[in-house]
Amino acid sequence: MTDTRAPQVAVLGLGAMGLPMATRLAETLPVRAFDVVPDRIALAEQGGATRAGSAPAAAEGADVVVIGVRNQEQLEASMFGEQGAAAVLRPGAVVVLTSTVGTGAVVAAAARLQESGVDLLDAPVSGGAVRARNGDLLIMAGASDAVLSRAEPVLDRLASTLFVAGPNPGDGQTMKTVNQLLCGIHTAAAAEALALADALGLDLDRVLQVLGQGAAASFMLADRGPRIIEQLRGQAPELRSRLDVISKDMGIVHDLVREAGTVAPVAAAAEQAYLLMMARGYASEDDSITALAGRAGADPR
Repeated sequence: MTDTRAPQVAVLGLGAMGLPMATRLAETLPVRAFDVVPDRIALAEQGGATRAGSAPAAAEGADVVVIGVRNQEQLEASMFGEQGAAAVLRPGAVVVLTSTVGTGAVVAAAARLQESGVDLLDAPVSGGAVRARNGDLLIMAGASDAVLSRAEPVLDRLASTLFVAGPNPGDGQTMKTVNQLLCGIHTAAAAEALALADALGLDLDRVLQVLGQGAAASFMLADRGPRIIEQLRGQAPELRSRLDVISKDMGIVHDLVREAGTVAPVAAAAEQAYLLMMARGYASEDDSITALAGRAGADPR
């Protein structure tokens, strides 16, 4: 039985990460869920959440609102648009933003919410959908101790590791940008390595096994590797991490590198690989399709 003292939670955005987070939270907390795609709401309902017909309907009366959107535009729409949730949030509520949207966007959103007495907990996540479902995420937070405390029941369910990057909204985004620089490079590098192995006629399954046992091993190789191999074999892998998302993240990396006055040529090269595949029309496909970037022609398949 759900503890009546448990916070009422709303989850807005039920994509690759939002859905498993919603179902994870619904195991022990009362959750109302909304997405612009009705099928995603149905899946959340099957996982124990209560269906909501709009973002305001999900967020009304909520103590904690978890946001899982793709980019800054979706954040703006879900919170401040005509059907945004901000208008119904009561003073004292906490918005937990799990998405990577950039430091400036988070600082601006936090300021708008604070006008109504609502706090934004900057909490971008890393780990993927499976770890989200198991409550095994890394969360890089930017918030005060008081705000973290009010969102603790949600954070405890989602994260195995909570790193507080700083006391302010935006601090978590900054840390996540550094994280995404490595993730973007590692994904592109894994794609190039396996594409080379394929061109050389090596057994890709054995290649992945060998690479995973040595110094070349990485989380991104282990996670993306099987899907990269499917792409190289002309198969369509399960969509788990969209190309336009990693491309967007690398754009945020690019902007922050320029702002900091540093250089990141390897990250820039990885970003170009993603942009190439975006230009070829693969924005909505799994980012493992980057393995095909080196093949000639407008359609690498």
